Amino acid sequence: MSKWLLPENLADILPAEARRIEELRRELLDLYRSHGFELVAPPLVEYLDSLLSGSGSDLNLRTCKLVDQLSGRTLGVRADITPQVSRIDAHLLNRTGVTRLCYCGTVLHARPADLLSDRELLQIGAEVFGHEGVEADIQIIQMALESVQRAGVPRPRLDLGHPGIFRAIVAADPALAEIEAELSECVAAKDQSGIQALCAQAGQVRRDLVEALLTLPGLYGGVSVLERALRSLPSLPAIQKAVHDMQTLIQALPDYDFSVDLADIGTGYAYHTGVVFAVYAQGWHNAVVRGGRYDGVGKAFGRARPATGFSLDLRKLSSGLEPAPLATAIQAPWGTDAALIQAIRKLREAGEIVVQVLPGQSHSLDEFNIDRELVLSNGRWQVESVV
Repeated sequence: MSKWLLPENLADILPAEARRIEELRRELLDLYRSHGFELVAPPLVEYLDSLLSGSGSDLNLRTCKLVDQLSGRTLGVRADITPQVSRIDAHLLNRTGVTRLCYCGTVLHARPADLLSDRELLQIGAEVFGHEGVEADIQIIQMALESVQRAGVPRPRLDLGHPGIFRAIVAADPALAEIEAELSECVAAKDQSGIQALCAQAGQVRRDLVEALLTLPGLYGGVSVLERALRSLPSLPAIQKAVHDMQTLIQALPDYDFSVDLADIGTGYAYHTGVVFAVYAQGWHNAVVRGGRYDGVGKAFGRARPATGFSLDLRKLSSGLEPAPLATAIQAPWGTDAALIQAIRKLREAGEIVVQVLPGQSHSLDEFNIDRELVLSNGRWQVESVV
């Protein structure tokens, strides 16, 4: 086997692309800082029971495990940073008011999410803790949209869902609660025959709730779906609040294209409790950004705080953009002449890229376009265009 081969769904990133990803990382972290978000950096590896607390089985399947040589306990290589940030808010910071945190780091998936996805992601995101109102969701979605716009994503489209609607229906009948996991899979797949079969097996299930579950797969499309939901779903307080929150959110963001899918309840790691969203755009086979509300994840760490946030993969974001442009650079000869060294230093301090050619060597560059050179003319070092 060739030593240079990488495992499946893992890839190197070459110079121009790597530079753009790094520039995106810096720009987005600065954006979040300008909104008052504080940067945290959780470890790549944690004890497995801490890493998976409150996150559900989906994340467990994506997490790579290993044995800690010091303690003998099982460790996990993180597959998602959100639970780690929840731990920091609940256990380490332990604040009483609103906390805004952002992060950026590598995550590893045991298996790719789909055939076109990588297993190694550079995940960046932002989270708001301590506010249960829809205002925090609006702020998070605004930042998610601004993130992709800063990257140059054309015409992003926002898809909204709310798993709380499905859970409110299930919670209204104990017979449904016993088959919740199977029902959620059928609803997410829009499998009405599967829903009917499960409800029939469950026994005496309220007929209006069965009708509601069968209605959910058809509640997708434009924002008018929310009005249809109010008319066709049971008048449960949790359902009415969920729909009104989504309407408020849409009204607060009038300049964006929205779609609604109330059966989209299976895209997260099973910890989402309120409004969930995904940002799509032409050029990406799947969502560019995912996020939503996940109240209570911090309960495993001693504090059940309201929380909402989003994350995206910078490598995936960059891959769908136009090829990364080359940066212009200046070529300079090698030498120890004080005047030459001073001229190069001044150019670099002014923000120029200066590449010194080593003696007897040519260079091959993927990231830079040499369009000027530093030459000695009339006893002075000066920049001239490359002919």
